[in-house]
Amino acid sequence: MKTINSRKTIRKYTKKDVSESLLRALLEKAERTPTMGNLQLYSVIVTRKAEMKAKLAPAHFNQPMVEGAPVVLTFCADFRRTTLWAENRNATPGYDNFLSFLNAATDSLLYCQTFCNLAEEEGLGTCFLGTTIYNSKAIIDALQLPRLVMPVATITLGWPDEDPPLSDRLPVDSIIHNEIYNDYTPARIDAFYTPKEQLEENKHFVEINNKETLAQVFTDLRYTKEANEAMSKELLKTLEEQGFTEN
Repeated sequence: MKTINSRKTIRKYTKKDVSESLLRALLEKAERTPTMGNLQLYSVIVTRKAEMKAKLAPAHFNQPMVEGAPVVLTFCADFRRTTLWAENRNATPGYDNFLSFLNAATDSLLYCQTFCNLAEEEGLGTCFLGTTIYNSKAIIDALQLPRLVMPVATITLGWPDEDPPLSDRLPVDSIIHNEIYNDYTPARIDAFYTPKEQLEENKHFVEINNKETLAQVFTDLRYTKEANEAMSKELLKTLEEQGFTEN
């Protein structure tokens, strides 16, 4: 891939449309993604209409790129199609459980990433929205997702109208473990995170949030224990409503 070392998250898009033929070609190419049992446990909801984007926007905290992008794609863990196939072929499916959700979610996320890679090779810009699992119930309602279908990822898609700087990344040594998991000592944490903390933009981030460290910005403001616990409860409830937990 030529673009992987220069890829950027794009939140602003031109008015140029993403043609149906290009979108379908990219979605079709992405089907070569690895998948559990060759079952392709995913579906994609394509949103182009302004009124539908407006319905989705609150679930994504009204981030402007949801309504500003030509296309919004919601990637769903989907065991419904496979279940109906089985039921229509004199087979007895057993996919209404948490393991099946994890398998389908993995399939869907792999497919989403392949699609993003292909789209960016074509010059398109994408933004991955982690809010999908935060507010999955609202997305289910907006998109009328039936039982055994669960949204797990959303991307906005369009032709870039900005050229933001590259985001920083941890050194590759921070993620590699040879043979067994090599736990992180304070010295290793310092080695891996100090360069990130010393970036001017991150020091400014700490300052404007009135915190002592970059880690505090994440733990106290961006991803708090209280919010994580509340959203976890809601996510588990939604999974049960969609049929992915055993009674």
